[in-house]
Amino acid sequence: MASPVQTPSAARFGSVSVSNEASASAISWAAVIGGAFAAAALSLVLLALGTGIGLSAFSPWSYRGASASTMSAGAILWLIIVQILASSMGGYLAGRLRTKWVNVHTHEVYFRDTAHGFLVWCVGLVITAGFLASAAAAVAGGSGVSGMIAATTERPIDPNAYFVDSLFRSDRPTTERVDASERAEAGLILAKGIEEGGMPTRDRTYLAQLVSERTGLNQTEAQRRVSAVFDDARQAADNARKVAAHSLYWTFLALLIGAFCASYAATMGGRQRDRLAAATI
Repeated sequence: MASPVQTPSAARFGSVSVSNEASASAISWAAVIGGAFAAAALSLVLLALGTGIGLSAFSPWSYRGASASTMSAGAILWLIIVQILASSMGGYLAGRLRTKWVNVHTHEVYFRDTAHGFLVWCVGLVITAGFLASAAAAVAGGSGVSGMIAATTERPIDPNAYFVDSLFRSDRPTTERVDASERAEAGLILAKGIEEGGMPTRDRTYLAQLVSERTGLNQTEAQRRVSAVFDDARQAADNARKVAAHSLYWTFLALLIGAFCASYAATMGGRQRDRLAAATI
């Protein structure tokens, strides 16, 4: 009976398995964490600088300092610049500080460097967000005592408080004042109408009657005031929604640019690190 044919590889190596992979992990976490901390620190420094410049340029007085639109555009531009500088610095440091991968194809090295830069961006973003959240919590906690004291003497801040005040304004002096429960009820009616996209007829009629009783206006004038104030409140809510949406869009774009810069800078740093290591051998 003929014996089985043995392949050259099996005859050469026997039962020893051959692997082209190193025993160490493909991720240099030390380089990633170091680059992430550098990116987070530089982001905080640049954000502090941008905030100082913005406060110096802004003025609440008319015709003085930068306008609100200019400040918004400047803040967006500065956020993009912060992401470019901080992410590029962190990614480049990660590429230069990572360990050298031996017997790894060039395309695989390029992919790993890109992944290292992306991980630097991810970890740095988490660190920055955590620091800003903790700082905001500390500020809120520090002002908690004064906020409790103010809450005992003033009514709580309502986003519709200005429009509620507009409803009950009157040029006729009277001793009868609108109590807090009526103001709260009017605010709830406005908020409900804004949420549903329109105020029901019964709510509009009831609110007009309340305004008529407290301001001395007739029913027609009170209904006209309720309609005007409600339209203003709905327009203000829509403007706030648009501003928030545009801010999130630009923030998304800035973060996307930061991710790209970190990934690309890591490939540049890794390539330079391998060339310098090969030149010294």
